[in-house]
Amino acid sequence: MRIVRFSPGPDSGLGTDPLFGVLEDDATITVITGDPIYSGIQKTAATVQVSKVRLLAPVIPRSKVVCIGKNYADHAAEMGGVVPEEPIIFLKPNTSVIGPNDTIVWPEMSQRVDHEAELAIIIGRLCKDVPVERVNDVIFGYTIANDVTARDLQTKDGQWTRAKSFDTFCPIGPWIDTDFIPGTQKISATINGEVKQSASLNDMIFKVPEIINFVSRVMTLLPGDIILTGTPAGIGPMVAGGQATMAIEGLGELTNKVSNK
Repeated sequence: MRIVRFSPGPDSGLGTDPLFGVLEDDATITVITGDPIYSGIQKTAATVQVSKVRLLAPVIPRSKVVCIGKNYADHAAEMGGVVPEEPIIFLKPNTSVIGPNDTIVWPEMSQRVDHEAELAIIIGRLCKDVPVERVNDVIFGYTIANDVTARDLQTKDGQWTRAKSFDTFCPIGPWIDTDFIPGTQKISATINGEVKQSASLNDMIFKVPEIINFVSRVMTLLPGDIILTGTPAGIGPMVAGGQATMAIEGLGELTNKVSNK
């Protein structure tokens, strides 16, 4: 099942407040009541055409975005590092989250803003110290993310917080797929029509069960928390004024524009 969050259009007859819905096909959304992470998936009789709404980030990021660094061996190598012995964790603020077709804003502080295609896990319940064999109990679903990074600031600062934390630096979407099972699906990043990253999700060093187990031993995870699982090799600058598309086979595509400097 694919869950979307959307802003109804003026001629949709659904008001102006953002709503959640189930994407029934490429054209139709069935409206559901409340936030499905908290209220469950309860369909209403109301439907709307996708063409009449604007898709938003498919989860309301109330708490945090947890990220895993250097989780593909080829990316660790291109960053001049070795394969980590355990997951490397960093955070992005929830204020960095935007949705599909929103604009990534190039910060004045940076001269180089990079793309990083990633699989994102959406947590569905409060949890701590989750055993590997129980991780599916706490996953609501999966979506696509772009871990946007001001690479020059990452190098300058010697750590990642500023470089990863600007507003608009965490596009996610276009929906949450509750049935997706990570395996050998292809993950890619295309910048202005040119493929820059291409790998398999199976290339991840630490798989989803290990990631959730490890992170939940460090911090309590809350409903709606987002976990980015790392990016493969091929990271590089996005073009000011251009377009970036992150894709995962079976999940879809996440496209965002990049503002001019």
